[in-house]
Amino acid sequence: MFRVSTVLLAAMIILLSIAAKAQEEFDPDSKLNTNIGFPITEPVGITSDFTHLGTGIVVGAGYNFNPHHAFVGEFMWNWLYPTEESLTPLRPLTPTGDLNGHSNLFVVTANYRLEFRGSKVGTYLIGGGGYYYRNASRTESVVVPAGTACAPVFRWWGFACSGGTVISQGSSSFPGGVFGGNAGVGITFNLPHEPRYRVYVEARYHYAPTDTIPLRFIPITVGFRF
Repeated sequence: MFRVSTVLLAAMIILLSIAAKAQEEFDPDSKLNTNIGFPITEPVGITSDFTHLGTGIVVGAGYNFNPHHAFVGEFMWNWLYPTEESLTPLRPLTPTGDLNGHSNLFVVTANYRLEFRGSKVGTYLIGGGGYYYRNASRTESVVVPAGTACAPVFRWWGFACSGGTVISQGSSSFPGGVFGGNAGVGITFNLPHEPRYRVYVEARYHYAPTDTIPLRFIPITVGFRF
């Protein structure tokens, strides 16, 4: 977990460094692009059984090949709130009968963007792939009796299973990360007197095929682009 967190932090620092450099080149035709946004993340599919809406931040930086085609590298962090359905089966297995928790989702992606800019409003398509890592945290220890059937809720909270039963108590950390992909659309609004600064609203579908519970979610992001 420490190594993964270090790599993700390094990626974020690199993106922010590129963003700072881009701000120095306030040329409407600059090849550098940056963005910062604040997503509201809607889980879909089986992921919605275990987590509510999430909140977080996304930062990015990249290279504009021309006004239509660009590369964008992004780092996204989301705080995911658990559903009652994901906690209720585990509460009787805790010392106090009470339990709460959350998940941190870290994502680093490399993306291609196809953009069509207007004098005031623009649209774009974006998609790519990257590394998805989720770390779960529980407020209480959970002791699972031997022979307990391995329901999906146990896998979501990091327990290992074999032969249809839970075989380990697990830990508070998700067992690892996985590569996944994303695709979405966005719309931009030019700011008056600032040709390079734009507000953007974006919806993007993410999918990461983990070996426990596949991650499927759609961040609705509002932010600023340069």
